[in-house]
Amino acid sequence: MAKSRNDPVGRRGFLKGAAASAAAMAADPHVAHADAHQDRDHEHQAVPSDLTLRVKALESLLVEKGLVDRAALDAVVDAYETKIGPRNGARVVARAWVDPAYKKRLLADASTAIAELGYVGGQGEDMVVLENSAKVHNLVVCTLCSCYPWPILGLPPVWYKSAPYRSRAVIDPRGVLREFGLELADDVEVRVWDSTAEVRYLVLPERPAGSENMNEDRLAELVTRDAMVGVGKVTLSPAGGAA
Repeated sequence: MAKSRNDPVGRRGFLKGAAASAAAMAADPHVAHADAHQDRDHEHQAVPSDLTLRVKALESLLVEKGLVDRAALDAVVDAYETKIGPRNGARVVARAWVDPAYKKRLLADASTAIAELGYVGGQGEDMVVLENSAKVHNLVVCTLCSCYPWPILGLPPVWYKSAPYRSRAVIDPRGVLREFGLELADDVEVRVWDSTAEVRYLVLPERPAGSENMNEDRLAELVTRDAMVGVGKVTLSPAGGAA
């Protein structure tokens, strides 16, 4: 970034300096762990990781310099903790299980049907829903990077972004599924779908047997992120709860 008359160091230079300062603060036990040394009765408490301390230190520096608004950061964190994530996708799945008309709309025009429930946003504009059945199992991957439907599944897990998953899901999908604990019968067709920046996928799992008397809220509690990516299934425990 070019330096300006009012910014002789340049924002890039400041960020580099801030990062270095953050690392120094995290590495200095007198700064990072001062409170822990004040009272040995609290030695049993978990000490934040070095990475956590660095992030907090860098955040404080950026806020102090006016480059980051703490309220904006809190809003982003709150969004991903309470508004964005697999719970949204679970709601979509549960609605499709109990409402045949909604399921029909979901399979025909996923983006519009998902928006009906209020789940919209970047990385989820163009959606396709893939229905699992007794004879077809769908598996989602992004072979180029980590394209993922953020509004309904949140941020992608580490394994989804890993090179082994991205390559082996295409080459040996059954082997990958076995590693996730999912063994499919030989007569079940496995279809692998490659997400892109243009289209992202959500798997509609099979509704588990024994859930016929469950309402939509209880059904949503059963649905997992892995089942909506295709590396798992939705099942019931012997007691009738989520497995």
